[in-house]
Amino acid sequence: MIFVAGSANLDFVVRAAHIPAPGETVLGRGFKTYPGGKGANQAVAAARAGAVPTHMLLALGDDAYAVPLEASLHVAGVQRHVVRVADQATGTAFICVSDDAENAITVAPGANLALRAADLPALAGFSHLLLQLETPVPTVTAYARAARAQGVKVVLNAAPAQHLDAELLALLDMLIVNQGELALLAGHQGSIAECLARIAVPCVVVTLGAHGCCARCDGVILTQPAFAVKSIDSTGAGDTFCGVLVAALSRGSGLEQALRQAGAAGALACTRPGAQSSIPTQAEVSGFLARQPEATPAQTAALRTYGGFDA
Repeated sequence: MIFVAGSANLDFVVRAAHIPAPGETVLGRGFKTYPGGKGANQAVAAARAGAVPTHMLLALGDDAYAVPLEASLHVAGVQRHVVRVADQATGTAFICVSDDAENAITVAPGANLALRAADLPALAGFSHLLLQLETPVPTVTAYARAARAQGVKVVLNAAPAQHLDAELLALLDMLIVNQGELALLAGHQGSIAECLARIAVPCVVVTLGAHGCCARCDGVILTQPAFAVKSIDSTGAGDTFCGVLVAALSRGSGLEQALRQAGAAGALACTRPGAQSSIPTQAEVSGFLARQPEATPAQTAALRTYGGFDA
């Protein structure tokens, strides 16, 4: 079983030709709201990955924005542990998605900031605790410490990017970051390999967008080239990757297989609009992978060269 503790936001999404520059006004073409938030997205992704019961601790305001968030988690089969916050609005995110599938996101955390250490229930029976950084870092650290004390593996998606102290990093079994987050945590602008050498976490997974992903786990380097898809909206793709990766590990898959599953799910999420609305089911991921060839030696070599692993 997987326990996710983190954020839930209602996403307000506008599509436009491009993302506005500072001071620029862009005329959008469409507007929709979608259930989102990094924690809730990852919980839905884990639940849709199949065969792994998923629970989530989240904080919501006593308002209308909370209704679609709870409904989406319920439909996905996520068991909810809700902290109701009367004096804070439910978290929201304001997202502009461009025609080339890039996005710019501003988050108003609201009730997400109300999660406290005492809110985490006992974790007996859970294999993994999955965390993110849209809730207070002291709370995240307390949850990681509690999970470690109960023998539960701790996975942190260190997003949104921010500096973290050695205390939190020392509590992690796995760290998941994108390339920018990796550089920030490493305090280094060199190659991926150089940055990984500066991170004292046993297993670090790095998502690389159109290049794929890689991992350094107990000194072993693994790479997974990206899958070719027609991307229309990358919102939630990273969260999909995180949830599916942890679900695969919880089912007993090896890390190499889990990276392939997660990479495929993240790619499929880019082909649909929205965050939770874009997350594929396990059947969809399996069908997609059945049509994909194994990575060629040339693709693997190119990714290792990109990461600086063979320098």
